[in-house]
Amino acid sequence: MTFQGTKLAFASALALCAGLGVAQAQQTDITVALQLEPPHLDPTSAAAGAIDQVLYSNVFEGLTRFMGDGSVVAGLAKSWDISEDNLTYTFHLQDGVTFHDGSAFTADDVKFSLDRARAEDSVNAQKALFEDIASVEVVDPLTVTVTLAQPNGSFLFNLAWGDAVIVAEESIEGIKNAPVGTGAFQFANWVQGDKVELTRNDAYWGDAPALTEVTFKFISDPTAAFAAMMAQDIDAFVSYPAPENLPQFDADPRFQVLRGSSEGETILSTNNALPPLDDVKVRKAIAHAIDRQSIIDGAMFGLGTPIGTHFAPHNPDYVDLTANSAYDPELSKQLLAEAGLPDGFTTTLKLPPPSYARRGGEIVAAQLRAVGIQTEITNLEWAQWLEQVFRGNDFGLTIISHTEPMDIGIYARPDYYFQYDNPTLQELIETLDATTDPAKRSELLQQAQTIISEDYVNGYLFQLAVPTVADARIQGLWENAPTQATDLTGVSWAE
Repeated sequence: MTFQGTKLAFASALALCAGLGVAQAQQTDITVALQLEPPHLDPTSAAAGAIDQVLYSNVFEGLTRFMGDGSVVAGLAKSWDISEDNLTYTFHLQDGVTFHDGSAFTADDVKFSLDRARAEDSVNAQKALFEDIASVEVVDPLTVTVTLAQPNGSFLFNLAWGDAVIVAEESIEGIKNAPVGTGAFQFANWVQGDKVELTRNDAYWGDAPALTEVTFKFISDPTAAFAAMMAQDIDAFVSYPAPENLPQFDADPRFQVLRGSSEGETILSTNNALPPLDDVKVRKAIAHAIDRQSIIDGAMFGLGTPIGTHFAPHNPDYVDLTANSAYDPELSKQLLAEAGLPDGFTTTLKLPPPSYARRGGEIVAAQLRAVGIQTEITNLEWAQWLEQVFRGNDFGLTIISHTEPMDIGIYARPDYYFQYDNPTLQELIETLDATTDPAKRSELLQQAQTIISEDYVNGYLFQLAVPTVADARIQGLWENAPTQATDLTGVSWAE
């Protein structure tokens, strides 16, 4: 708290007290910068990871939740019982939970949220997470049973996604602009194009956060990000967009640099239904034209791990398939000739705002040009990318990082934006979803990785790193990103 217009004597007394060792008040506000602004504030009706970056755990909570180490723990469900046939989950809910508008959280809210997510007219971007739910029944205000049509070994994991957070029917109409959740922070203000502000929820059911005020500032330009951080106009920048600056921050005692990993498979996503990209030889030619390490070095200044399939290298079930698409431009030219395209072809390359896409896109375009593939580059804002590419399928190639956890199941959805339709893989994923035995699941996951690698569904580039630059006094920030989140519930300033 600051006092203006007080007498000099009072100010002197304060200074004297400070000199005698009286502790100053600990800072309780924070400004965190992100590169992407959410298109709206409903995590249950959009594919934009920027929504979860702001709201996951902070404002909205699910029955289960991810921790910073990737583990799944209890959330709004304090415990659960699973039937012997693995079909019925009985969730026992936390008592005394209220939404930010003061209304009580009950089993009715769980039923509303899950039924809404799986409804025929659902616009949930991850509707497939809820497909196995046969029914949701309220037992009493603090107990709800979810019955599955078939066993699902990932069910508790799926419920931790941002797409599965619990919302209230009473506040659903205004959720996109004024979200109402149960989290440790409540929505206060959104200045579109600039910032989202949150304040501490003093009625929070769990451990009270140390922070009282949170500002998420949106800075898309890497140069502006560097200037804001150096001037300490912001306290932290999560997924800092200019990795070339990190050594400078390392050398400055005012800052700390966290170099974490994410669930983000960064891919040259390919429209598998658009000729000539519908020919596996053409997709294979593209894959062998790409020098992954050059992209990692040139666009990310060495931050990133090469991948050869859509799976995180830090996962125990990861298979290193990078050799399937080793850099070999002569092989690319040969494959194009075999596909009837000896002179190459032209396609679009539509790039969203993140630095990995814009910077990486220029390098990819040059590598493809070297084998005869011309790309027409278009830089899109996030809303445009979602409309044209993700929802409209109006693209040839794009670069995007899929930061959802364990999302290989998207390859079994032929209507997903890269339009890959393989009945063999679809059957395999269906078997995987119904399998609970860990060893069998591991085997199936490895088979799935191999299939999509050998079908060259997309160009697999690298696993996205998560560099975070922060004031050296901040503690509790997540180093890794097991899901799209900037969880500030455990963040504080050192005294």
